[in-house]
Amino acid sequence: MSRKFTASHSHLRPDPRHGSRLASKFVNCLMHDGKKSVALTVFYDALELVHKRLPDEDVIKVFHRAVDNVKPMIEVRSKRVGGATYQVPMPVREIRQQTLAIRWILAAAREKKGRPMAVKLADEFLAAFNREGTAMKKREDVHRMADANKAFSHFAW
Repeated sequence: MSRKFTASHSHLRPDPRHGSRLASKFVNCLMHDGKKSVALTVFYDALELVHKRLPDEDVIKVFHRAVDNVKPMIEVRSKRVGGATYQVPMPVREIRQQTLAIRWILAAAREKKGRPMAVKLADEFLAAFNREGTAMKKREDVHRMADANKAFSHFAW
């Protein structure tokens, strides 16, 4: 019997500095080749840069709000009906919303070139916090696609 989540979801420990499971998950997704200490350093440096730009705000709350702003509520999924494939709008489960938000923020930060990753990540956190930037554009594109294919919503399974 398959589960809808990975084992990492149940064994995930909060990050050491802020005690946030979301931050720990983000660091795990940021990590390359098992170098967790490097990923933690990049993440904490990004939060320090956010703190310098928004000294009145709590940085972990800014991070949480940025991820919450990027989470998609609805997405399109392919459904084959009678030889034709339709893009059917479907609501997104909570775990997938979080995964997509983290993935889109990291992709937006990684596609910018020429600056350290911590700076790019801090820029993306601030942009998502203010409901702008590349990750928010991706979310809006997904919502727009779902809205355009609203006519096929009766195919939802």
